[in-house]
Amino acid sequence: MSSLYTTPVLGLSKGLLVLDTSANATGAPRNRQRVLVVGGGVTGLTTAWILLDAGYDVTVVSEQWAPATPRITSQIAGALWEYPPAVCGQHTDAKSLALSKGWSLTSYRIFDQLSKSLPAIKMRTANFFFGKAIEDLPDQLSKMREIEASCIKGFVRDPDLIAKHAVNQNAGVVDAYSHLAPVWLHDLVEAKGAELITRRIDGDLLDSEAKLLETYGAVAIVNATGLNSFESAGDKSCYPLRGGLIRLVNDGKRFPKVTEALAVMHDNELSSEHEDIVFIVPRNDNILILGGIAQPHRWELNLTMESPEIQRMRERCNKFVPGLENAEFDPVAPVVQGLRPTRVGNVRVERELRPNRMRGGSSSIVHSYGQGGSGFSFSVGCAVDVLHLIDQVVLERRVGNFNVEMYRANL
Repeated sequence: MSSLYTTPVLGLSKGLLVLDTSANATGAPRNRQRVLVVGGGVTGLTTAWILLDAGYDVTVVSEQWAPATPRITSQIAGALWEYPPAVCGQHTDAKSLALSKGWSLTSYRIFDQLSKSLPAIKMRTANFFFGKAIEDLPDQLSKMREIEASCIKGFVRDPDLIAKHAVNQNAGVVDAYSHLAPVWLHDLVEAKGAELITRRIDGDLLDSEAKLLETYGAVAIVNATGLNSFESAGDKSCYPLRGGLIRLVNDGKRFPKVTEALAVMHDNELSSEHEDIVFIVPRNDNILILGGIAQPHRWELNLTMESPEIQRMRERCNKFVPGLENAEFDPVAPVVQGLRPTRVGNVRVERELRPNRMRGGSSSIVHSYGQGGSGFSFSVGCAVDVLHLIDQVVLERRVGNFNVEMYRANL
């Protein structure tokens, strides 16, 4: 029996993720296996999409869904694809960075194709500015060369971008490059047949694994709970990276309408803090967001327009693009804030390595969390790896063999 999924359809062909946007696109035949996805943010929903198109039945359980009040992290995010390391990104080792680049390029390729068929997905030029010539910044030079050689479209390296975007000539930037980046705004999982359940699941998922599998008739569980993996995966290396954004009305009346993303990367040589970040991104046709803040281990969501870090962020953006000081705040949500789900060991995409506590043997839990501020950028790439791991769970149930090293995280 063919699946009843609406287009577009994602699938694997010779190990490569491909997208079919044709009117008669169909996913894989139903395999009568259900997967429970815990977490309704961009990571969980993108994973659900790929599992659905691969033939799995999917139940997604989440305490909150977008749009939600208060807003969940995926709603607050700039939702701009970035090649790693992101403006607010953190990586502790080269292996993590290499994996992240692969995930992000997989996502980019799919977003680029989706932008041609779905109005909700747009390719928007992203501009990155630097306080030195890029040749004097080895990490940034390497990143720029990789972007130039990759599938990323629209690459331009030109210091004249500074004047083009009316950047203050005294803002301290001397070099720049730009490329096209997608803004992911839409998902199709409910239309594709996912069962969406609003529920909070407390505690370590390993403790309730058997009960959850029985309750939902599932063969496997995906943990996409983000920061809550501190509890749901018993992972004490998870920590928040607090962020805050100012939302402005971007209608061209009080300042020239901003249509491209503008960013200044954090310079580790200048400061270990992230007080030099500038992140100016059109969130949709009428809203402009200003960032950014990256405060590790800060759990409080108490930022206001009067908070010193918000005021300093506003001053940096105003100084960078004169005219923003005249802007009207978004009357609905002038300041938004959230906690990026970060992890000391970086992103975790792997099988649960602790044994099942009820029946012994291997667990049927697959983890995908710790993406930090790169949830949108990594979403498709991580979801493909999760699909492979879920396939391995199903195979293991048939043959009864679990190879720890095969399923261990690469991070």
